[in-house]
Amino acid sequence: MKKIQITYLIFILLVLFGGESMAQIPQVPAELEFADLIVRINPQARREIQLDVDAQYRNPSYFKTKQERVNLYMPIIERELRNAGVPVDLKYLVIQESGLIGDAVSTSNAVGFWQFKQGTAEEVFLRVDNQIDDRKNIVASTKGAALYLQKHNNSFDNWMCALVSYQMGLGGAKAYFGTQYNGKRVVDVDRNSHWYFKKFLAHKIAFGSPTIMLASSGQYLVEERVQGPTTLAILAKKYGVTEQHLQEYNLWTKSGKIPGDKVYTVLYVRDGSAPIQPAISTAQTKTGNQTVTSSSPAYKQADSYPRIAGNTTKASLPDQIKVNNLDGVQAPQSTTQSTFSGRIGIKENKLRKLNDLEKGERIEAGEYYYTEKKKASAEVSTHIVRPGETLWSISQKYGIKLAALKSKNRIRKDTDLKAGMVLNLQDHRKRGEEIPKVNLTSPPAPARQAVATSATTTTTTTTPAVTQTSPTPAVSSTTPTPSPSQIAHTVVGGETLFSISKKYGVTVNQLKEWNNIGSQNIISIGQKLVIFRP
Repeated sequence: MKKIQITYLIFILLVLFGGESMAQIPQVPAELEFADLIVRINPQARREIQLDVDAQYRNPSYFKTKQERVNLYMPIIERELRNAGVPVDLKYLVIQESGLIGDAVSTSNAVGFWQFKQGTAEEVFLRVDNQIDDRKNIVASTKGAALYLQKHNNSFDNWMCALVSYQMGLGGAKAYFGTQYNGKRVVDVDRNSHWYFKKFLAHKIAFGSPTIMLASSGQYLVEERVQGPTTLAILAKKYGVTEQHLQEYNLWTKSGKIPGDKVYTVLYVRDGSAPIQPAISTAQTKTGNQTVTSSSPAYKQADSYPRIAGNTTKASLPDQIKVNNLDGVQAPQSTTQSTFSGRIGIKENKLRKLNDLEKGERIEAGEYYYTEKKKASAEVSTHIVRPGETLWSISQKYGIKLAALKSKNRIRKDTDLKAGMVLNLQDHRKRGEEIPKVNLTSPPAPARQAVATSATTTTTTTTPAVTQTSPTPAVSSTTPTPSPSQIAHTVVGGETLFSISKKYGVTVNQLKEWNNIGSQNIISIGQKLVIFRP
């Protein structure tokens, strides 16, 4: 009874003093999505979480200040979480931990944006000494937090447990949860659920509701990658800002000096809007089936995936290559799962689980297979479906879990997949939202094809504030149709771009341009290269 009276009193006070803001407070739903989970919240837990949501709005000026920090820092946080394969939903945890105050210190002496104690910070490769405190660096600390969360999720295969372990530690969370949630994709929240997760849900609802228009200060963060030794005073002159301004946004350097041991990210603020290249252009669309005209493609296709790095001359051996930043291996020939798993030294059941394979499904020559767990999101936001592609081949192409790909797009069967569909690879599609389509003009992709015609690394810009990937323009054809003036070359072991260029009397730059090869000059065995005769 007392709780009901207190809740009612809070409601009356908010009505009297909250004015217009009261109507904007988002309400806790009975069900929501978090990472790759469906979270169902019973009425009692909803009331409890709602009190925390309401509390975020109690002081309008404080909430506005926090919103402005969210606007500044979230693009960087989202990028680093995606790069680490951590669901972007985890971004709300940094608001819960520190309110995005860089030098926040807890009663237990946890410091910085993500509230690391010194020992834990060093475990995730953050530098903490009398010169540098990476816990106060939003880029470095977010990378550390992502590594910490990913490591814990590897133990649970459940992001709710991983999130709670951020507060309890891995040992404490294992003792608390046991294995009851391992691998589960539906979580029920009630009064007995862990308080830390319920408080997180309150922050996610308060700051993630589509009904909330975040305050805009008309500013954005600029990132500069700096190799020392240098000082903030020198950099201030270079960037046209005051030294005090740099000190305010770079609390991680205690004396204003930047050592030369590694590259550091220096931040400062500019007025205006960040010049972010949109994923969707102003191409004309029509409602209904949402078809986008092919003459002005609205989505950018990522034709540089899968990204292959490492010793590509030994791609068929374990521990030699990375596929989309994950350990992987290329099948040299078609064979059975049992033979292939024995050859690369992992159990057959694990091979199936890591690659979303059905029992008895054959290993296909030339395709890449993962030897570590795929991610919940890809590094790019969308994929345009080609004729002949399957949900499996798309999931392998980007190193995203098949279940996550299906969940994000609310699509379950290959028969529901249509050429030209624009699939989400990072964010979940809303209920009832139609999947947009584009008109394809490029040749069809082979069925169950997991290998792109070029394996390259996307490039990034370091200024302005948010590093942007530069994917290949939308709906470009992968390999031009051979003509009398061009030939196709299949890469074999030991070949390099230089040796191939000499063989055909062309330049390395021409090979890279014709085949969309990135700056790292990566090619792989079996890759098809188009060569135009001079």
